[in-house]
Amino acid sequence: MKYIFVTLLFIPFFALAQDCSLKTSRDPYTKEIKISTGFVSLNATLVSIEATKSEIDFMFSLGSGKCFDDASTASVFFEGSRLKTNFKNNGTMNCDGLFHFNFRNTNPFPTALQNLGNKKITSIRFKDNTNKEASVTLTPEQQQVFMNFTNCIISAAKKLLQ
Repeated sequence: MKYIFVTLLFIPFFALAQDCSLKTSRDPYTKEIKISTGFVSLNATLVSIEATKSEIDFMFSLGSGKCFDDASTASVFFEGSRLKTNFKNNGTMNCDGLFHFNFRNTNPFPTALQNLGNKKITSIRFKDNTNKEASVTLTPEQQQVFMNFTNCIISAAKKLLQ
């Protein structure tokens, strides 16, 4: 009887196990290994997270018509607090709706990156080069998917450092 009880206690841990279906590729020019989540849909926005030995890149695709340059920003709002993190666009100037922000792949990882993997995101507000705001609000399921993929990339990025 007590073995059944102990087994039942561990079921939630297995149910919350991360599904880390990451794609691995090799850059044809630098021969560097790149690990990617592929594109994941968050409402009308697509997000892809890639990791190399030197950096971790978050790329959001908001659809054509949105122009972003190096002055564009994204504000990430977390659930249950007034905590907000701002990121500048690290990508090139484009009107394809592509917004990038990067982190250096270092040990220990930056706090802002750890927050993306540990705290649920309620919304992300993007400001384009004309200061027009586009907001992406995540459902509870999307919040969990984003956290899982971020944690998967963090785990894989640690292995790239070795």
